[in-house]
Amino acid sequence: MSDGQGGPIRVMVVDDHPMWRDAVARDLAESGFDVVATAGDGEQAVRRAQAAAPDVLVLDLNLPAKPGVQVCKELVGVNPALRVLVLSASGEHADVLEAVKSGATGYLLKSASTDEVIDAVRRTAVGDPVFTPGLAGLVLGEYRRLASDPGPATGGDEPKAPQLTDRETEVLRLVAKGLSYKQIAERLVISHRTVQNHVQNTLGKLQLHNRVELVRYAIERGLDDA
Repeated sequence: MSDGQGGPIRVMVVDDHPMWRDAVARDLAESGFDVVATAGDGEQAVRRAQAAAPDVLVLDLNLPAKPGVQVCKELVGVNPALRVLVLSASGEHADVLEAVKSGATGYLLKSASTDEVIDAVRRTAVGDPVFTPGLAGLVLGEYRRLASDPGPATGGDEPKAPQLTDRETEVLRLVAKGLSYKQIAERLVISHRTVQNHVQNTLGKLQLHNRVELVRYAIERGLDDA
């Protein structure tokens, strides 16, 4: 499974249940991913992820030593390019929102099939937000709620917003609506790679780190209703 630059996608699996952890790692390896490390607790996960430098971290939330959301927050804080796919038994709304706020790109329940997990890791690697059906709407709803809250007062010297091209704005609007990169490419009749390039350019201009922050930015400006 290529990372788009010639090499296989590097994946690390973190779960405190050895049989589950080993099974997920084996399934991913057999599907062409490069499983560079595994870990069974939060402290171990942080140390090994920093050494192994995975592209995607498949992460359970309920970990000994350090909870999964803290692991996610620390690792994404150090490396904003890291993609985190939470694979959890919990479908509680609070857990989902906390994971996303800590920097997770996606959230899948452990009831997902092997094929669904493999597809989710592949999509997470290119920055697509992947959620178990029903959870994506929850996350977008929370962003809308946050966007409607009044922010702190700002002075008149607020820096001018960066200028996006018409195509970048169009891609941003579709991102805010929850479309995947593949769906955006089909809608705009452009390549998947071109969509990724527009998103990366927009992240750079807006000084944002990941697609989660990008969605919130777009919703705050009403682009999801455009």
